[in-house]
Amino acid sequence: MATDNVGLSLKLFVVLTRALQSIKKRIEEDIKKQGINLTEFAVLELLFHKGDQPIQKIGSKVLLSSSSISYVVDRLVQKEMIRRRPCPDDRRITFATLTEKGHTFMADYFPKHEQAIHSILSGLDDKEKAQVIEQIKTLGFHAEGTSADK
Repeated sequence: MATDNVGLSLKLFVVLTRALQSIKKRIEEDIKKQGINLTEFAVLELLFHKGDQPIQKIGSKVLLSSSSISYVVDRLVQKEMIRRRPCPDDRRITFATLTEKGHTFMADYFPKHEQAIHSILSGLDDKEKAQVIEQIKTLGFHAEGTSADK
């Protein structure tokens, strides 16, 4: 039988998971209306805000496996949103860069995306958001420092 403390931890896990699933679902719905999926958007957003990136490094920055990144990059190239650019100094490196179409899309869509996220998260006021951010960061740092068998 779980103690109250253990039960509360389990409830927190379920509530956090369900909240994240609901938020992610709404954001994915908004992004899909643009004719792209969440992983494609993540790559476009990275390039839009950070500039050209080595394709080999994109996966770790958007939390995708290297095999998935190749597929996503191929799809974005087909959609003419990005292009591959060889590195002039190292033939082993290929950069992903936004095309004019990709840049125009992100310049138009990203402010709308920000507003969609703001709307989705408007169930909390600014003070509550700041508190939740700090609490979840604390929880995340603690989780990184513990093993599952404790």
